[in-house]
Amino acid sequence: MNLAASPLDTGDTAWLLAATALVLLMTPGLALFYGGMVRTKSVLNMLMMSFVSIALVTVVWLAAGYSLAFGEDAFAGLIGGLDHAGLSGIGPDSVHGTVPTLLFATFQLTFAVVTAALISGAIADRAKFGAWLVFVPVWTLVVYVPVAHWTWGPGGWILERLGALDFAGGLPVEITSGASGLALCLVLGPRLGFKKEAMRPHNLPMVVLGAGLLWFGWFGFNAGSALRADGLAAAVFLNTLAAGCTGLLGWLFVEQRRDGHPTTLGAASGAVAGLVAITPSCGSVSLLGALAVGLAAGVVCSYAVGWKFRLNYDDSLDVVGVHLVGGVIGTVLIGVFAAGSMTGGAEGLLYGGGLAQLGRQVVAVAVVAAYAFAVTYGLGRLIDATLGFRADEEQEHTGLDLTVHAETAYDHGVLGHGAPVGSSPVTTAQKVKSQA
Repeated sequence: MNLAASPLDTGDTAWLLAATALVLLMTPGLALFYGGMVRTKSVLNMLMMSFVSIALVTVVWLAAGYSLAFGEDAFAGLIGGLDHAGLSGIGPDSVHGTVPTLLFATFQLTFAVVTAALISGAIADRAKFGAWLVFVPVWTLVVYVPVAHWTWGPGGWILERLGALDFAGGLPVEITSGASGLALCLVLGPRLGFKKEAMRPHNLPMVVLGAGLLWFGWFGFNAGSALRADGLAAAVFLNTLAAGCTGLLGWLFVEQRRDGHPTTLGAASGAVAGLVAITPSCGSVSLLGALAVGLAAGVVCSYAVGWKFRLNYDDSLDVVGVHLVGGVIGTVLIGVFAAGSMTGGAEGLLYGGGLAQLGRQVVAVAVVAAYAFAVTYGLGRLIDATLGFRADEEQEHTGLDLTVHAETAYDHGVLGHGAPVGSSPVTTAQKVKSQA
């Protein structure tokens, strides 16, 4: 390749390579975050639901997902074509902007992976692993891919016709995962003992470690979306840090006033809520706007996670309360805090832009949330009717780690004193199951 004649920029490419690795790390970070939040009997199942999403989404993304999301528009701004199925026609010399197209495709793949994995938190402790293996690739193609095309793809209707802004994924990532999580909560129903038994996180240090890895990866998620190593990426990087901090402080403030105790789980959840909200707005708001967005998310999401007890839907690990609500806050507040110095034109209500941009943001949120919920609910019902989506009562009572994976996270967990030396996990699982 003749670099002198190519628009490829080695600095931008180096930054996006690093950002891609950072975003991929978010899925193992999410696995630890979720794994620490469940009870000991489901830790490994929770980790597996995230890790297997990496493999499942990668296969469908390379086969058709990238082409449908980022290929030339094929139908009314709703979906791309299949010209690049299997990454056909994309070689090492192909350039997207100033970076290799293959790298851009991989970067976007990591977004799709973590989005699918996010949904698992809503149905923790009670979903069949086999049903999850079917759900993830189908959901990626019928929910994530179309919304990604609407938001970022060539000719996408949200981007080019509606004019709503979303820098790094409030619509395709946060709102689709949250709305889809809500749909699956309703399909599967509540866990055994919901609202009757305490279902506390079993390992808070693991939760904090997972949150730290998520925060670390989020810099690649947001600043990497600039696709360049420049001043915008730097501003987005700082906005991401600031919003995570105010989200954490806002959540702790609510806990202190409401409960009298600022908790470790609250600190981790508040940071994630702030990061969720700044995701769509990080490239549109000033530093002051980022501080306000993060604070709003920390405060509101700290209350939203309790709605499940009033409305009787069992969102196990608060995907709805954090990702749906936080995603809505961050996407809508673009219409309030968008600064022309960041967007290059569009301005929010506080900067003299009037209500127009706010209206666009609200329309985008409503359509994406409704689409993701409706399609996921239908898909969940179909899988439940054919394969069965809910684990049986005996499996749920004993724990999915032992009954599905024939393993336990801790020797002193379900087995009491651990398995006898020389015994196989399968034999031990059968023994425990027979005694349950």
